[in-house]
Amino acid sequence: MNRDYPLDKVRNFGIIAHIDAGKTTTSERVLFYTGAQHKIGEVHEGETTTDWMEQERERGITITAAAITCFWGKTDGSADKYRFNVIDTPGHIDFTVEVKRSMRVLDGAITVFDGVAGVEPQSETNWRYADEANVPRLCFINKLDRTGASFERSYASILDRLSKKAVRMQIPVGEEGAHDGVVDLLTMKAYGFEGEMGKQIVIKDIPAELVEEAKKYRAELVERIVEHDEAAMNAYLEGTEPSVEELKKLLRKAVIANEIFPVFCGSALKNKGVQLVLDGVVDYLPSPLDLPPVKGIDPKTGEEIIRHASDEEPFTALAFKLQADPFVGQLTFFRVYAGSIEAGSYIYNATTGTKERVGRIVRLQADKREEVKKVFAGEIAAAVGLKDTKTSHTLCAEDAPIILETIKFPEPVVSLRIEPKTKADQEKMGVALRKLSDEDPTFRVSSDEETGETLISGMGELHLDIIVDRMKREFNVEANVGKPQVAYRETILGSAEAEGKYIKQTGGKGQYGHVKIRMKRLEPVEEGAKIQKNVTREDHFEFINNIKGGAIPGEFINPIEKGIREAMARGTLAGFQMVDISVDLYDGSFHDVDSSEIAFKIAASMAFQEAAQKAKPVILEPVMKIEVVVPEKFMGDITGSISGKRGQVEGMEDRGQNKAIHGKVPLSEMFGYTTTLRSMTEGRGSMTMEFDHYEVVPTNVAQEIIASRK
Repeated sequence: MNRDYPLDKVRNFGIIAHIDAGKTTTSERVLFYTGAQHKIGEVHEGETTTDWMEQERERGITITAAAITCFWGKTDGSADKYRFNVIDTPGHIDFTVEVKRSMRVLDGAITVFDGVAGVEPQSETNWRYADEANVPRLCFINKLDRTGASFERSYASILDRLSKKAVRMQIPVGEEGAHDGVVDLLTMKAYGFEGEMGKQIVIKDIPAELVEEAKKYRAELVERIVEHDEAAMNAYLEGTEPSVEELKKLLRKAVIANEIFPVFCGSALKNKGVQLVLDGVVDYLPSPLDLPPVKGIDPKTGEEIIRHASDEEPFTALAFKLQADPFVGQLTFFRVYAGSIEAGSYIYNATTGTKERVGRIVRLQADKREEVKKVFAGEIAAAVGLKDTKTSHTLCAEDAPIILETIKFPEPVVSLRIEPKTKADQEKMGVALRKLSDEDPTFRVSSDEETGETLISGMGELHLDIIVDRMKREFNVEANVGKPQVAYRETILGSAEAEGKYIKQTGGKGQYGHVKIRMKRLEPVEEGAKIQKNVTREDHFEFINNIKGGAIPGEFINPIEKGIREAMARGTLAGFQMVDISVDLYDGSFHDVDSSEIAFKIAASMAFQEAAQKAKPVILEPVMKIEVVVPEKFMGDITGSISGKRGQVEGMEDRGQNKAIHGKVPLSEMFGYTTTLRSMTEGRGSMTMEFDHYEVVPTNVAQEIIASRK
């Protein structure tokens, strides 16, 4: 069985944006124009294809990234058809994990902006994720039909806050109520969108009042394109401008190299401009062949391996998302980087070292699915029947193992206590929480050792609210939940030495464990730095085994590390997880008969506790980056209220008729702030916040936290 679409005709791209910029509406138009659906669903009517979960339809927001396959023929009438694998990602900060994991497997992205607000906080975060993953982007300034919309102001905010590499590809014909189409600066033609859902594209001359502006911006665009090619640049300086076809080729190269971000415009809701963005996807975003080969490491030797996007190479894929499906069980979404895989065959999970059988393979049209026998390099699909595969695992051919770089996820910052309402709910709750945490790596489940209560942690109140709601609807689990709590952490500011001795002598065999450790704060290492053999290092912890001459036998080293990890989980000041700690095990002693794993584990834990108390322990709290948008007359009240919450105001700017205030505030001060904000601004203020960093808690606040934990 051969592939039905050549690789150069495949585009894997995502649609990313701040909440409410019109991302899902844009996706719906993409599906409509590509023929993947016959009627258009609107977000405000709760009928969209990509938002298929009940909670998404009720709340009018996107929660999970939906993957859809559809096909596109360009509007210039050429016979070529292209396969699009589109991922519509959420905009709300609590579901940022979906954007992060999607970026890892996409080849390109369309970033959608609200024509009134321009760049918003989540646009910046998503842009940063795309930068980290080196994903080429097109920009689409949407909602130009809205009152207060301004293409130029939104474009200026992209240059100012995201990248100076953005350049206009189009300018709008009219704005607000008069928005009537777009001018394409390369072809110097105006485009109107008529007939049912704007399906009919009408090419016209540029309106007289826009001709001068269009000429000026076209010259700017051409200059920006030719400066990335020496021959074209020299010819241009001598007065020869490349043809439109040549300009497109040069622009494509620059976009794929992340040197230019073309900016398109229109209104998805009013069906203006979306088809030209799809042409832009074909013309400028990369196919899997345009990107560098994927890199990984050989699990046996640790050597770097590369795999090219080719069906002939050994099978290599990355699982990037799990989804519990009510009809088929667990779906594992994966991106194939090389080779191919058939339904019914076995794959090797290089991350866990196990083999699994792929029962069926499906391609998704949001919540509908099409069974396929085989998927090839460069494609995105979902497997049914994988039991042990989790997000970020590498799937490959057993005779050619490779481990691809994993996806790093942000740490959760809010926790809730949760308990089942009845005995019957107890078992079901365990299953539900396990499945939900498999699906979402930013959702964690733990238990409080002292009280035995279950704690769930996530990225924000809305995130946990939806998890509890899903437990109820999808797993029929009724639960009582406590108040949201801040996920504090502990660390040390100094360094210390300590020894732990655990000696127990009762009748018969005794216990003997003795360790000496040095402890200091863990400093970040440069990316790519080699880690020495005697060091285990993770994001927030480093363990150095400096035992010489067999002072402690090798079989006791692992229990010592385990004892230290358990002591870190218990904390030293107020019982919070300790982070950013380096422990150097440099000496100790053992007893031929009495030494045991448990004795060394306890000794290590005792030494850790003593050292941590001497090394200036402190409590850390999550600090959030906030943006509050309010009418100008309320500005003084709002800046005052931010300062009163131990916050710092970092800047202000005009946002249409309103003012946007940027600042940083500790999360503990922000619970319930949305309600306060509404009452302070007659219901006209809005706020977004996202995690920024952890910071040491002031002494008076730390004392209150410690007192409340006793």
